[in-house]
Amino acid sequence: MSVSLDKDEEGFINPSVVPKPAAPPQDEPKEPEATTSDLFASSFEVTVTLADQQANPDSPLYSAKTFQELGLNPDLLKGIFAMGFDKPSKIQEKALPLLLADPPTNMIGQSQSGTGKTAAFVLTMLSRVDYNLHKPQALCLAPSRELARQIMSVVTTMGKYTNVQTEYAIKENLPRDATNITAQIIIGTPGTMMDLIRRKVLDVSNVKVFVLDEADNMLDQDGLGDQTLRVKNLLPRNKPYQIILFSATFPDHVRAFASKFAPNANKIELQKEELSVDNIKQFYMDCRNEEHKYDILVSLYQLLTIGQSIIFCQHRHTADRISQRMTAEGHKVASLHGAKDAAERDAIIDRFREGRDKVLITTNVIARGIDILQVNMVVNYDLPLMNERIRGADEKPDIETYIHRIGRTGRFGRRGISINFVHDKKTWQQMEQIEKALNKKILRIETNNLDEMEEKMKQALK
Repeated sequence: MSVSLDKDEEGFINPSVVPKPAAPPQDEPKEPEATTSDLFASSFEVTVTLADQQANPDSPLYSAKTFQELGLNPDLLKGIFAMGFDKPSKIQEKALPLLLADPPTNMIGQSQSGTGKTAAFVLTMLSRVDYNLHKPQALCLAPSRELARQIMSVVTTMGKYTNVQTEYAIKENLPRDATNITAQIIIGTPGTMMDLIRRKVLDVSNVKVFVLDEADNMLDQDGLGDQTLRVKNLLPRNKPYQIILFSATFPDHVRAFASKFAPNANKIELQKEELSVDNIKQFYMDCRNEEHKYDILVSLYQLLTIGQSIIFCQHRHTADRISQRMTAEGHKVASLHGAKDAAERDAIIDRFREGRDKVLITTNVIARGIDILQVNMVVNYDLPLMNERIRGADEKPDIETYIHRIGRTGRFGRRGISINFVHDKKTWQQMEQIEKALNKKILRIETNNLDEMEEKMKQALK
């Protein structure tokens, strides 16, 4: 048996072997409302660039106002309506006819969280699958096991009236002695997917759809790019398949590579300044030093538990240290990062989804894509920096990661607030750079009057 070097979600490389059995996908914990999240209306303007410049914008394929007109399998349509979908969101109106058209065409979609991208590519995978053929036909890669499990819950819920078979390609979710995967849709992380294909446990000769969620991270050469490219290079060269890339952000250096990765793709984009959503109120707190940051976080505890909150730290050891200190002081918090084992990570995120834990202290491991509707506050205990993601980069703020992080709150039109902790000249300058990049004022909240601080936050949450 071969061993793969599977970079985890924070960019660290850990040896991974094909792991032990887990419950089948249909036993995944239910995620109330999370799978219906894509039905909320989006007010964003959507720009569509068609690969075929001669395509007629007046064609009925160009936009779909109802799911019925997409010609879907009746069992699939039944699943969509059972999820609470009424009609396609704005981005789905444009994307779905292009995604579902024959012959299949590649797509690159830049779409703000909550505009319906997960439902769009899941619907495409479920539509392309031949349910009578018990071989892998759709592969979907995500940067973390948490996101892979969330996508799977959408697949199993949307496809519950079909005969679709699904399987994971994530660490510790496959039998160690697995020899032949017959499921039609496989969701996983790139290192594990690559290992399964190389060992011929996963036969890719019938693959029709290849999806990358959070594609900018998946294609970034300083992140998961090498492994993602290797998976693509293992797919059949003599048989065409559809490539779908979706993300909320696409930095310029990744955008160019995405166009090569998914040639002749239709493109759907939002304007960059639209990416910092208006219903998230952004604040900063001026702390005296690192220790004062901790004191302020503890003083915010009652506010953090009004709904649910995510606290983002730069390092795993910071997340653990804060969690241990707060727990010792009688506060109920959980910490999550890539160094924890798979079963523990699954249990932690499931407790948070179910609302049993109100405060989650984490690293960038869940900065992307995770939908938990009750989260109404995000705290950047440490600002995200470019050198966390790109080796050798300086300490400039990582704007893309900042957008993804604060996007964990204010989901799908709800109100949310984000708070940045600033404690010295360097972090002050970094926050100013974020303000300039997003063209949005981040408002100060005084930290020397706890009552006033609490009142301002409560007002912002109303």
